Amino acid sequence: MRISTSALARAGIIASVYVVVSYILMPISYGLVQFRAAEALTLLPILYPEAIWGVFIGCFIANILGGLGPWDIFGGSLVTLLAAYVTYRYRHSLIAYLSPIVLNAFLVGAYLSVLLEVPYVIVAASVGIGQAGVILLLGVPLIRFLKMAKKKGNI
Repeated sequence: MRISTSALARAGIIASVYVVVSYILMPISYGLVQFRAAEALTLLPILYPEAIWGVFIGCFIANILGGLGPWDIFGGSLVTLLAAYVTYRYRHSLIAYLSPIVLNAFLVGAYLSVLLEVPYVIVAASVGIGQAGVILLLGVPLIRFLKMAKKKGNI
């Protein structure tokens, strides 16, 4: 399978934006209460399949910088990869919007509860609420904006 230069560049830009946004907003991007604004990018596979790899690589690098260790670096990045793939696979349904919320809440919540020594239910709820906020407040408007811009031929 060949990937176009523009798709490769787009994936790189997505990864870069993910890292920069996570780093700039580090105090609210990691830990028990997190509002990781960069996770809004996990909806981009609805429009761009190459975004799957962009958000995965961006999350991987951001999690290295986050300081929560191997579980977050590998576990969190793989959850983001899975969420991005499910978003792409079900891009024409509500599942695309729900997968980053549900997968992060349950899977990231599982290992964070162990790392932070906080009950699973509390961590899963906290991650889920933060993720829902990011997806609904940032991700959905981003996708709507990009769909309109694509329709007009601006991108």
